[in-house]
Amino acid sequence: MTPSDGRKPVMTQTMGILERRRIEAEILKPVYEEMAARLGEATAQEILGAAITKAALAAAKSFAATEPEGTSLKSFADLQPLWTKDDALRLEVKRQDDTHFDYNVTRCRYAEMYREMGLGSIGHLLSCNRDAAFCTGYDPRIKMERTQTIMQGADHCDFRYRFDAKEE
Repeated sequence: MTPSDGRKPVMTQTMGILERRRIEAEILKPVYEEMAARLGEATAQEILGAAITKAALAAAKSFAATEPEGTSLKSFADLQPLWTKDDALRLEVKRQDDTHFDYNVTRCRYAEMYREMGLGSIGHLLSCNRDAAFCTGYDPRIKMERTQTIMQGADHCDFRYRFDAKEE
């Protein structure tokens, strides 16, 4: 099943997500700067964060709607190449089975790109904060835990996903 308008989810198109995020950031940078100047950085970041969270939820629901046999942790993990395309992320998978998908990101070109664009202070809003919202929108039985990110100064990101088939 595809979204109600018949289109495939946007992120399944030929453009990689890294390039998509670069284009989005180029558009959002002057908008964010204007909001920060008029409303203050805290309010601008709150607005940006809320809008991007809503976009992540909508994107995830669009992906979930295309799963012919429903969603699972495996179908979620099968989406990972969309985010790693163009060497955007380098992963070290620690555990992957029906209930766990654990990996560390050892290189994040998203973080590198945002810093190069002068957006390092909001890179976590533009990318990292999407992750938990995407899980919720894709399948609320998938829970994500992450204690650190490269974007915010750590040497790696520690993604730990759990699937609870009993939770509805």
